[in-house]
Amino acid sequence: MSNTKAHHADSTVGFLSKIKKIMKKIALMLMALMTHGMLSAQFAGVQNNQEQPLPAGFKPASTNTFLSQYPAVNSETRQATFRVVAPYAQNVTLQLGGKHAMTKDEKGVWWYTTTPLVVGFHYYAVMIDSVPVMDRGSEAYFGSNWESAGIEIPEGPEGDYYRFNKNIPHGEVRSLFHWSDVNGLERHVNVYVPAEYEKNPKKKYPVLYLVHGWGEDENGWSVQGHMANIMDGLIAAGKAVPMIIVMPSGDIKTNSDVRKASGDITDVLIKDLVPYIDKTFRTYTDRDHRAMAGLSRGGAQTWNAVLNNMDKFAWMGGFSGSGRFGPNPFNRNAPPITIETGYNGVFKDAEAFNKKMKLLFISIGTEEGQNAKQTYETLKNHGIKNLVYHESQGTAHEWLTWRRALNDFAPRLFK
Repeated sequence: MSNTKAHHADSTVGFLSKIKKIMKKIALMLMALMTHGMLSAQFAGVQNNQEQPLPAGFKPASTNTFLSQYPAVNSETRQATFRVVAPYAQNVTLQLGGKHAMTKDEKGVWWYTTTPLVVGFHYYAVMIDSVPVMDRGSEAYFGSNWESAGIEIPEGPEGDYYRFNKNIPHGEVRSLFHWSDVNGLERHVNVYVPAEYEKNPKKKYPVLYLVHGWGEDENGWSVQGHMANIMDGLIAAGKAVPMIIVMPSGDIKTNSDVRKASGDITDVLIKDLVPYIDKTFRTYTDRDHRAMAGLSRGGAQTWNAVLNNMDKFAWMGGFSGSGRFGPNPFNRNAPPITIETGYNGVFKDAEAFNKKMKLLFISIGTEEGQNAKQTYETLKNHGIKNLVYHESQGTAHEWLTWRRALNDFAPRLFK
């Protein structure tokens, strides 16, 4: 190679080397800018929520997302303050037990402070120019068939039974999938096992099937209901028998292949879920060691499932949802439901029913009306025994009612 060609080759290599260095610097600068933008976006909500100190006496709600200051709760006055950053919105409304117009300040932030609220858990939404959205300050809670915002108005020490107790052993809530021939697809189920379960590999356990209500899902009892904290406390105190609790979906599911809901939830329970649980966990498989309960619609599903399968269940509970007698509320043209004919006539022979059913538990919030009390009185007057009526004072159709119901119901089982 001539000296001239060699010189040109060296120059080309040097030029390409400089270009590569420049491109590398540009790439690093772009990565830095992108990272800065991502971090800025990630923490924008946190920065917005920290612009203003909390009012005196208020603390971030326990149901908030990580680091979110609002909504904030005053535990003494039971008031809550909500904050929404929407500078270009024309109207912002809080939906919480009704609609409440929020007030916009000079920075484009909307505010609303409630009157005293009932203690317990409440779903809520924010309407921005008539469009309902989740409050980004709240964790997501599945209710009314969508991922909703929620706020906990704290009780005093009387609510400790559903709070985490660091001084006692804790069980596990296991997330599992099982195949359902009835539903035609896999179904998700949460299963609670007591703290001692793995320490006693030869011990068998009774099972409670616990169902959520309409518009919620199989996570409701674990999240909104604090079921595990309640059961851990009851078992540790010796008030409840160690048991497995199965929390299934009360709905027939669909997916991209199975778009039409079909089948019956009782069939899913009896034909698919119970066999799966008995095969997967160390359970007693006789009716005396199997119970079922549910809230709202789940209570009605419990009545339908248990009373049509008395060979499989000996304990049952309805929380804000149970059977009823009299005119059919869903079909006014249908004949009235009587205690002799309703539920395939299972109550007609009271003595025979009493020999089979060890507990029929009916619970209601005092603000929910008299239907449950009327059902209880009808059954009692007919001679049904092993019957318990429970009221949650001052609560309506809400999770505090159902936490209290479970806390009273579970210690009665399997004894």
